Amino acid sequence: MSLDWKASRSAGLQGTFTVPGDKSISHRAIMLAALAEGESRIEGFLEGEDTRATARIFSQLGVRIETPDAHTRIVHGTGLHGLKGSSEPLDCGNAGTGMRLLAGLLSAQAFDSVLVGDASLSKRPMARVIGLLEAMGARIDARDGNFAPLRIHGGQALHGQVMDSRVASAQVKSALIFAALYAEGETVISEPRPTRDYTESMLKALGWPITFEPGRVSVHGGGRLQAGNIRIPGDMSSAAFLIAAALLIPGSDITLRNIGINPRRTGVLQAFKLMGGDIRLHHERLESGESVADLRIRHSELHGIELPEVLVPDMIDECPIFFIAAALAKGETRAFGLSELRVKESDRIASMVKGLRSMGAQVEESPDGVVIAGGRLAGAAIDSFEDHRIAMSFAVAGQCAEGVTVIRDCANVATSFPGFVELARSAGMNLE
Repeated sequence: MSLDWKASRSAGLQGTFTVPGDKSISHRAIMLAALAEGESRIEGFLEGEDTRATARIFSQLGVRIETPDAHTRIVHGTGLHGLKGSSEPLDCGNAGTGMRLLAGLLSAQAFDSVLVGDASLSKRPMARVIGLLEAMGARIDARDGNFAPLRIHGGQALHGQVMDSRVASAQVKSALIFAALYAEGETVISEPRPTRDYTESMLKALGWPITFEPGRVSVHGGGRLQAGNIRIPGDMSSAAFLIAAALLIPGSDITLRNIGINPRRTGVLQAFKLMGGDIRLHHERLESGESVADLRIRHSELHGIELPEVLVPDMIDECPIFFIAAALAKGETRAFGLSELRVKESDRIASMVKGLRSMGAQVEESPDGVVIAGGRLAGAAIDSFEDHRIAMSFAVAGQCAEGVTVIRDCANVATSFPGFVELARSAGMNLE
């Protein structure tokens, strides 16, 4: 049964809020805690469908995981070689992060595994990961060589390599890092542009011999992971929807607490500031090795920009809501280097262009970008293409549009931002 939303103009956002824990860190925390020796406590865990799927998979692989309360997990690690094979497929649901990282981790195990996903994930390309893992000695069979289900052959000897990932993707890089934990010798991974370093930072915090800098990481196999306490900050990708809403809706003034401000995740903040956004960071600090701050956001008159391509890898998940801001800003916004958006939960360039045009925006589409003429939006019926970030982006657009906006097929928002509607309404958004 389809879950639809109805959005209409808001009078402004007010208050102080927290958003769910970072999805990317939640996936990695479960994985690394499972491979550590001893008991790890994870606080701030995202209670989303994607991250719960990852936790279920490790339970299938013999890891005991307790849930003493919501957003907390106690993981009894098995050590690097303590996982046990499952006779059943491992269901990643909608989680591309889960599937790609697990492909690297499971390629080094002694047992065979099968990774499956939902209809959306089964259409997302995996060859970019498979080819690089096979260069290390992995054996992975995929549908048409590119799509799930992935059949991973155990018992393979992996060897460290000097590798150029060619794609600026933290998922690809992290899959290689997980494989490198088990590989003989050293693995050196270079990227065309720096991507988020959550895997590297967490490995270092748990005692693994790893060195990294923007765009390059070196991993030696054969180490040990020490259990520890991991506190997960609020997800910038989730915060971005409230940030954009507060910037766009007159009368807004909100504070978001405990948001992760890892430099590889703040591209959207820099983009909004270039547009004239009033965003201020307070109480900057380190928690579990990650940079965290409270953000105060106030309504601003935004103007169009030429998006610096260097920011793109650091805001790739936030591009849909950036498009909404561009459509409501004064003047023209140009953004290119966005080809990675074509292979997300939907083709996010095509999905956003179709929705924006339905609301009356003038948008030019190219293979790797858009040109958006800012102006007014009118309510319309929007297809989310069952993509959580498309749905939430147009929920924000509906707060600024004339008339009513209906967003179709929004159930997938639960994969990354459970409770989005309730939080949005408590902040002052008109959404039902």
